[in-house]
Amino acid sequence: MSADFWAGYISGAVGILIGNPLDLIKVRLQARDAILTQTPTSYVRQFESKSALVAGTAAPVLGYGALNALLFVSYNRSEAALNAAFNTQHSLWATWLAGAIGGLATWVVSTPTELIKCRAQLSSPPESSWNIAKHVLKTEGIRGLYFGGVVTALRDSIGYGFYFWSYELSSKWIESSRPNASAFSQDAAKVLLCGGLAGVVTWASIFPLDVIKTRVQTQTFGAETTPLLGSPLSAQRRLGAIDVARDAYKEGGMRVFFRGLTVCSIRAFVVNAVQWAVYEWIMLELGQGRNKRLEPI
Repeated sequence: MSADFWAGYISGAVGILIGNPLDLIKVRLQARDAILTQTPTSYVRQFESKSALVAGTAAPVLGYGALNALLFVSYNRSEAALNAAFNTQHSLWATWLAGAIGGLATWVVSTPTELIKCRAQLSSPPESSWNIAKHVLKTEGIRGLYFGGVVTALRDSIGYGFYFWSYELSSKWIESSRPNASAFSQDAAKVLLCGGLAGVVTWASIFPLDVIKTRVQTQTFGAETTPLLGSPLSAQRRLGAIDVARDAYKEGGMRVFFRGLTVCSIRAFVVNAVQWAVYEWIMLELGQGRNKRLEPI
């Protein structure tokens, strides 16, 4: 396996372990019933036990490590190929496009991972990721794990385009303002700052899509009440992304699409600061520092 595969895998797993408690809050804020039917006291009580803080962690730790590895490998190879094809070097537009390609490539992993994670975080009583995955496979088959795949792919491609673009942009800005500074990959403060900013920019750019994705994927299969839409669904039909977006807008206007953004931004800064630091450090240790560009396949 390549250096960026292992760097991406390990940094992705570390990011999930650090950010899961805040991600749990974000998902529950996006859920309508978490706002309308819970008092502040009952909401806080959801996090009193240690197990509550890691609800839904199993799926993303296993899945997001693979997702992040696939993301960085796809991004690095795509950027190298684009720069070679158009005879450019360190181009920000190529960075954004390569990030979008990398994000799209993660769809096969991110869709089932997100679906299982969100359902585990909203399940009441609490249910393990493994049990949820088995239930989906039993009732809906493999296709059920990819419910909401289109909006997830759109979210990931746009989001990761801005993810790498903002990281490179902020990196170049800091490097230009400190031309005599030490190598970027060795300067932890700069990596942490740029990684954190990249995370915030990414989520700000795609948060409405994430709200829609969460609401789409947490619709239950069968004639029962869904936690997010609050109405019975027939066993034959669940709402698509457009219908979910329309209902969400009727529910609370544009504000509903940004519910939980503050918590998400805090989480994004912390998680991505650490994630980029771990990634850059592992790449440096494996002899693939920031100044050594990968060749296209």
